Amino acid sequence: MGLKFQNHIKINSYDQYDNINGYVVPIYHKNDNYFYKDEELKQVNLTVLSPGSKKGPHIHDIRTSILTCIKGNICVVAKIQNEYYEYFSGEDNEFRSIEIPAGTAAMILNVGDVDAFILNMPNPEWVPGLDEIHEANFSDYVFQRSEKSN
Repeated sequence: MGLKFQNHIKINSYDQYDNINGYVVPIYHKNDNYFYKDEELKQVNLTVLSPGSKKGPHIHDIRTSILTCIKGNICVVAKIQNEYYEYFSGEDNEFRSIEIPAGTAAMILNVGDVDAFILNMPNPEWVPGLDEIHEANFSDYVFQRSEKSN
């Protein structure tokens, strides 16, 4: 068991002299079939996480989160049936999108030396007054890029 994820390709862009001037990373396309029917994007947030810091651990009761690190590198740690699983996203990890289903305890670690820019695509979208997030206990977790890492 684990979380659903999707890698993304980096496509170089070129100027009129065929010099690389940047790149494009397609994160979402309706024909990818990554999202389930009737679960297309309704909200996209940018979360910035400082080097060496973490967000969570917490649980969303009703919201599924899809996270994609677009600058820097992160590790999403999920606790599933009392086991920890590490999923990496970012510049060194194919800009992977990681789905964290509602009810799954998770935290995000910035594992790089620069701010990590993370797209968070929650479903359902957040609305004022939505109180469905709770702290989770990861006191026995030790970061180790284990064989259970993806």
